[in-house]
Amino acid sequence: MIINNFVNEFKKFISRGNVLDMAVGIIIGGAFTKIVNSLVADVIMPPIGVILGNIDFSNLFIVLKKGAVDAGPYVSLEAAKVAGANTLNIGFFINSIITFTIVAFTIFALLKVINKLKDEEKPEAPVLVTTKECPFCCSSININAKKCPNCTSDLK
Repeated sequence: MIINNFVNEFKKFISRGNVLDMAVGIIIGGAFTKIVNSLVADVIMPPIGVILGNIDFSNLFIVLKKGAVDAGPYVSLEAAKVAGANTLNIGFFINSIITFTIVAFTIFALLKVINKLKDEEKPEAPVLVTTKECPFCCSSININAKKCPNCTSDLK
């Protein structure tokens, strides 16, 4: 009985629209992150590296503690890791900042488009008529008035 209640509550929770939307968002976000990571690592960073003097950002690191196997100097980050060196990986951090900026800008642009589409879909609220015109003195009066407060004419 307790397990049955738990399963029923879980079914209600998982079938909510918000949970399903969140799951779809996470799956699409994971795929989108792979695309953006490839864009940054394979398309954006190589030209920036060439412009800055053939710098490979994936190998931009600072050795904090030399390795036990090899004291260095290390030609690549991979060589430093194999030697057991402790490194500060600046290149990966720069790539992450650029990736984050691209993802944040894309999400901003996407939300801007979605909000614009939502605004276009909303029908205008009907205007509630609260006044009418007196047929005798042409002044604006309450729609429920039986007598005009301005000219004191009886209204139908």
